[in-house]
Amino acid sequence: MQTAPAIQIRSLSKRFGDHLALDRVDLTVAPGEMVALIGASGSGKSTLLRHVAGFVGADPGSGPLTVLGRSIQENGRLASDVREQRRRIGFVFQQFNLVSRLSVLTNVLTGQLPAMPAWRALTGRFTDAQRRAALEALDSVGIVERALQRASTLSGGQQQRAALARALVQGAEILLADEPVASLDPESSRRVMELLAGLNRERGMTVLVSLHQVELAMRYCPRTVALRGGRIVHDGPSAELSVAQLRELYGSEADELFAPAPVDSASAPRAPDFSAGVASVA
Repeated sequence: MQTAPAIQIRSLSKRFGDHLALDRVDLTVAPGEMVALIGASGSGKSTLLRHVAGFVGADPGSGPLTVLGRSIQENGRLASDVREQRRRIGFVFQQFNLVSRLSVLTNVLTGQLPAMPAWRALTGRFTDAQRRAALEALDSVGIVERALQRASTLSGGQQQRAALARALVQGAEILLADEPVASLDPESSRRVMELLAGLNRERGMTVLVSLHQVELAMRYCPRTVALRGGRIVHDGPSAELSVAQLRELYGSEADELFAPAPVDSASAPRAPDFSAGVASVA
């Protein structure tokens, strides 16, 4: 039996005023792939991810966009059940999107709100099972000891790991990450990218991540999609990317892409092993 693509996009366009952010984009991502989106600022990376998540509608005339075989939008109109569809899609933002005054545990628990009955969601009443799941998610990303701290007390890297734990608790099957390491120091960047790679390899989670540095794409993502001016100008194995090719594709923008990657030059250690699940936390 043929498996539906994790993400399928056909002729997707989006204009903001006089600026054409996406120009007839076609893209297919198979289940279990880890794909990097690269491109200079303004190339359309974030806009594309927001369309896949169903946060914004495309221009009229755009073709269908489906996730796991179900429609997210078509012809510029979001699907009527798009809010339900978003439960299957985890989104990690560059700026973490945590509520600073709440505890780390409560922030992670909010990943379960879309699946909760309205009365419980409004009152924020979580079950013991939900709390255990949130603690296990925090354990899997290595910050369970921070569960009761206010989110504002965490470092940037720890906040991004809390955001990943929130996506795990949500039960997401697809993870979209919009420049998740752009604001982090090199060591924190390495840890976050290893976590993404581990989720992809050990749990089979489909990951589509936008990155500013080509080096990170080549280190962690088997496939790279390059955007320029809202169009896909390269789609293929990351190992096939060359400096000469990227300079040809990006011209004067290439220097921005070749900025030093926020990881050590040494080979990165293997990502955490998620295959056996996580230890129970009392």
